[in-house]
Amino acid sequence: MSEDLFLKARAAMKKCHAPYSNFPVGAALRTEDGRIYSGCNIEVVSFPEGWCAETTAIAHMVMDGGGKIAEIAVVAERLRACSPCGGCRQRIAEFARPETRVFLCDATDGVIETVLMDELLPKAFPRDAV
Repeated sequence: MSEDLFLKARAAMKKCHAPYSNFPVGAALRTEDGRIYSGCNIEVVSFPEGWCAETTAIAHMVMDGGGKIAEIAVVAERLRACSPCGGCRQRIAEFARPETRVFLCDATDGVIETVLMDELLPKAFPRDAV
């Protein structure tokens, strides 16, 4: 199941707009009901006003009615097993469960490592705290 997400994430990465960092990233997620959404990082000259690939994929999901993330793949052109940044970890946690699978990928070799959301962000800010 992870191979299709890796391929979608890699295709999204190739569409990124990263002229300042030259650090393309792609992400693809699958909802619990099987829908797939992908996204890429988008930079603007006014740092840090750009956004991450995971954020783009989540936004596509929300715009299509939302849902729960069952699994998500992240790939960067120049970083093997790229992990979501701290902000994206919390964004993913907002729409995921502790057992959601996160696939850390390599642009050539595919999935390198699989971690669970509660391993990636063990002390996520709880939604019921607000």
